[in-house]
Amino acid sequence: MMLIRIFWVGLAGLSFSIGVLGIFLPLLPTTVFMLMAVYCASKGSPRFEAWIRSRHYVGPLLVNWEQERAIPRRAKFLAVCTIALSALITAWTLGPGWLRWAVVALLALIALWLATRPEPSSPS
Repeated sequence: MMLIRIFWVGLAGLSFSIGVLGIFLPLLPTTVFMLMAVYCASKGSPRFEAWIRSRHYVGPLLVNWEQERAIPRRAKFLAVCTIALSALITAWTLGPGWLRWAVVALLALIALWLATRPEPSSPS
């Protein structure tokens, strides 16, 4: 039983770490990894789950997503801008060919999906 809890806490810690990296690296999704971290922490350590939810930079995003599937305007703006910068860098640095445009198209689709998510009904 203790080994299972350690597994869940370890997975939660790994997911949380990747989510934190996603704050700074454009191609890593923060919210997905934070949702996974909260889920895993709830299985292994309710205290760790509460700690994750209490973080000011991720707690409100988690609540908005869980309750309304909504993303605040500022978060969408920053994400779309970062994705656009990534697309420009990719188009500029990746060699000629279909791969460059496939990556740019994928990034454009992700940005479009993000931009069309609703905004929370109450401010975060």
